[in-house]
Amino acid sequence: MTPRAHLVDTTLFFSPTSGGVRRYLLAKHAWLNRHALVRHTLLVPGPRDAGAPGGIVEFGSPSIPFGAGYRCPIRLRALRGRLCRLAPDLVEAGDPYHVGRAAATAARDLGIPAVAFCHSDLAALLGARLGRLAGLTAGRYLRSLYARFDLVLAPSQLIADRLRRSGVERVTVQPLGVDADVFAPSRAEPALRESLGLAPGTRLLVFAGRLAAEKNLPELCATVERLGPAYHLAIVGGARRARLAERVTVLPYERDPRRLAAWLAASDALVHAGRCETFGLVALEALACGLPVVAYRAGALPEIVDESVGELADPAGGPAALADAVRRLCARDPVALRTAARSRIVERYTWESTLGQQLRLYASLLDRGPLLRTDLALGTA
Repeated sequence: MTPRAHLVDTTLFFSPTSGGVRRYLLAKHAWLNRHALVRHTLLVPGPRDAGAPGGIVEFGSPSIPFGAGYRCPIRLRALRGRLCRLAPDLVEAGDPYHVGRAAATAARDLGIPAVAFCHSDLAALLGARLGRLAGLTAGRYLRSLYARFDLVLAPSQLIADRLRRSGVERVTVQPLGVDADVFAPSRAEPALRESLGLAPGTRLLVFAGRLAAEKNLPELCATVERLGPAYHLAIVGGARRARLAERVTVLPYERDPRRLAAWLAASDALVHAGRCETFGLVALEALACGLPVVAYRAGALPEIVDESVGELADPAGGPAALADAVRRLCARDPVALRTAARSRIVERYTWESTLGQQLRLYASLLDRGPLLRTDLALGTA
């Protein structure tokens, strides 16, 4: 019998409270273990070298000061050696920094395919913060780095197009997905709304994610202020529960996706003020819970959200435009919106669909036949 292919994912973007990349990797790890004809290992930074049960291997790395729990591997030769000893048949790197370079080098030494997943828009980020020259320099760096990989995955058409304009080749759009059993309308818990002490009839808006600058939390707060006392905002992702403003409650980061789903399903709308999302995993999770989404018409979010499942606002209009979009949403039929939101996920974004596509890409690189269990490949599971 042919041994199962061994896939290894490694990334810098993995901490106890990190966002979409960590959720993607953990969901992918669980799904592959249940449904695929492969062995899957995560190699991620941790406080010390450790082979944790369940195929998650930690590589000892120091904490990044004020880095929200992230760690930065500095023993790169040891990291490459650790990766080589895992003896993968294919490695996927989830960051464009030194961990990604180490993965490409290890793959070359092992003679195996290397895949890069471009979760962040480095060129746009540096261009916005440091100027056009920095953005162009980052684009050249990415072209040089990704030339070392056999395939580059982009979570959205937006990122795929930007990579191609930078001269990156072999780019394929690979959307993320969601567990539609975990994130479902049935997860709603009315007691969560009651715990906020809301007056009857109050509209509960929610956002979940890292409390990073690019999420534009001040604009979310300004949006709620414009909406008035009939609206309250819950932000899931803080260090502890706190009242940020009169009608804004910050809730602790939820490691358990079922608890996050409970908050999403109990709310009236997800509001997202980010302008530079490369995908928007939280929007998928909200839609899976039957929760419509309000966002700016910016970044990759319009690839997920349209008028059938939410409302988009002109980013030039700022919080005023976002507040108007919330009002338009709340004037619409909530049952029709929730039904359309759930259907969007079931039809396009379950892990069965997106990871099935990803495994077919892996199989084409490995040249060893299907990696997906037969019943799922036939669509009967």
